[in-house]
Amino acid sequence: MISWQKLLGDSISDPAELPELPRETVEEIEEVARVYPMRINPYYLRLMRQAGPAISRQAVPDIREIRDDTGMADPLDEENLSPAPNLVHKYPDRVLFLVSGQCAMYCRFCTRKRKVGRPEMAVSDSTIRAGLDYIEKNRQVREVLLSGGDPLLLGDRYLEKILRSLRRIPHVEVIRIGTRVPCTLPQRVTAGLAAMLRKYHPLYINTHFNHPAEITPEASGACAILADAGIPLGCQTVLLRGINDDKEIIRDLMCRLVRIRVKPYYLFQADLARGTDHFRTPIDTGLAIMRHLIGRTSGLAVPTFAVDAPGGGGKIPLTPEYIRSLDEQSLRFTNYQGLPCSYPNPSKTPETGAATDAPEEGRRLGCS
Repeated sequence: MISWQKLLGDSISDPAELPELPRETVEEIEEVARVYPMRINPYYLRLMRQAGPAISRQAVPDIREIRDDTGMADPLDEENLSPAPNLVHKYPDRVLFLVSGQCAMYCRFCTRKRKVGRPEMAVSDSTIRAGLDYIEKNRQVREVLLSGGDPLLLGDRYLEKILRSLRRIPHVEVIRIGTRVPCTLPQRVTAGLAAMLRKYHPLYINTHFNHPAEITPEASGACAILADAGIPLGCQTVLLRGINDDKEIIRDLMCRLVRIRVKPYYLFQADLARGTDHFRTPIDTGLAIMRHLIGRTSGLAVPTFAVDAPGGGGKIPLTPEYIRSLDEQSLRFTNYQGLPCSYPNPSKTPETGAATDAPEEGRRLGCS
């Protein structure tokens, strides 16, 4: 079996190595790759050939990335929310800790494309130490999310050194790892990696699949190794124009995720990162997809549709509109089929018995 290190080392970073592309297209891709690096490992290249544009558009540079002058270099204002190098403290009780500057495949829609895979993403022993020192000094931090780049591109020993250091901090209760490796380089997930990770529970992994075609036997096997180690798995999918902005594609993806023991966690509206405008979809598209999912598949397979507010405003859930009216007597709403329903609104002072005195209309439960 080829090692994950060998697969990663054999990645294509020179657009001239991409198969069956006209010279004019290669020249455009080279122009983009000089600004935003390209990396496509042999596993994901094979998947591109098998599955077509929905997969290749995520990996192959597009000239629109450098011709697009909309968007923001740092859409989530991470740099201004960094009290220590590569550490983002946006929410009171948790921090984002960037511990790797590399990915197994450089996604063209990445919110950190300004720095991932580039010299601007400088991760070193000193930045790791500075981040750990900050976490140790700030007792309100109870949760740490390791991200990057991709933390699972670190070697087992180095990653364990970080995890061990975090577990020595008494107020750190939960560790999360954000990784796309189970999707883009599943060979990285080994029994040895899982055995190491399981020593640091409670530990969660959020991975990232965008299309049903990415759930291959290899990807399923990687997720099984992690799940069998007792690691809860979630998925953060990004809604992408021309790739997965379709009700049935997302429904199929969510159902397949549940089958491989990955809980759909977020469906994200694409961030306002510069060079990614051609991926962004209208908000109504995501709301329509959510309305299609709710009631037509298990709640276990329904993610939270959210936008990560520009300027560091945080994640905001976006939900289809079901409530028609709410007053002291009743809640009136529609169900997933669009049928009108009502529910009697309990009194704020139950000792008065007001809840049982609701009007007849309010007491008629159900939908019609």
